[in-house]
Amino acid sequence: MKCYIISYDLRNLRNYDSLYKAIKSYGTWAKITESTWGVVTSQSAVQIRTFLLNHMDNDDRVFVIKSGSEAAWVRAICEDSWLKNNLIKS
Repeated sequence: MKCYIISYDLRNLRNYDSLYKAIKSYGTWAKITESTWGVVTSQSAVQIRTFLLNHMDNDDRVFVIKSGSEAAWVRAICEDSWLKNNLIKS
């Protein structure tokens, strides 16, 4: 399983509840910043994006990327331990 970073902009209606519920359905997740989350899944970035689009409006934006081998942060919303344990998954 791999860790993916999801970043989004909800523009007009801003239905956060539906999107949050969709992201949390991955089971292993963390809210990193206000509009950035991490999820651990066997799905691809395209599959994640396609799934999340079902919970977003036509004018919203989403960016999904597989985490890499290096990361740095300060004052993340989630626990540092979640990031340390999940970001560097192959």
